[in-house]
Amino acid sequence: MPGKASSKSKDVVPGGVDEYIEKCPKDVQAPLTAIRMAIQAAAPGSTETVSYFEMPGYFYEGYDYNGMFAWFSFKKPHVRLHVRPPVLEDHEKDLGDYPSTKAIVSFPANKAIPAALVKKLVKASIKEMKRKKESA
Repeated sequence: MPGKASSKSKDVVPGGVDEYIEKCPKDVQAPLTAIRMAIQAAAPGSTETVSYFEMPGYFYEGYDYNGMFAWFSFKKPHVRLHVRPPVLEDHEKDLGDYPSTKAIVSFPANKAIPAALVKKLVKASIKEMKRKKESA
C-alpha cells in the first residue's frame, strides 16, 4: 500500500512504468504518458521506478528518501503529480483551481496535462531535495 513507512527502506528497482500505464484505463493512458514525458523533460538522467510506492516515481542517486523527488498516479477522475513538500505550498498561486494537498496536485484526466506547470513543480521538487541535502 502506498505510504507505508517500511516502503522507504526497500530497494528501488528501475522500470515498470510502461506496465503501470498499460494497466490503467485506455482513456487515461495518453494523459499519463503526457505527465511522464513532462517529468522526464524536467529531470534528465533520472531513473524511473514503480518499486517505491507502487506508482511511477523518479529518483537521482545519493539523496534522502532514496533520491525520490516526483511520482505520478491515476485516481479516477484525476491524473496526479506527487512532489516533495513544501513545493505545492510554495507554488500555490501557480496551481490555480487544481485540487491539491500538501504533496499532490490533481489534474482532470479528461483535459490536457499542463506540461509547463508539471515541469516547474518537478524542478522545484528536485531543488528542494538538493537543498535538504545541503542543509543536512
